[in-house]
Amino acid sequence: MPQLDTSTWFTTVLSTIVTLFILMQLKISLHNFPQSPSVKSMKFTETRNPWESKWTKIYSPLSLPLQ
Repeated sequence: MPQLDTSTWFTTVLSTIVTLFILMQLKISLHNFPQSPSVKSMKFTETRNPWESKWTKIYSPLSLPLQ
């Protein structure tokens, strides 16, 4: 049974890692990032729910009169 030659694996793995690193750096460098982020004002709008306009009372079962 022939022996597997692993002498070139280190070179292959190292060159693959270096190539992926260079490709990622190029991809990141071509991305446009904002130079000076500005603060946006947040406007809070109050939403009206349908149940807010009605008067409701929640009865717990223990407070109901006995029948």
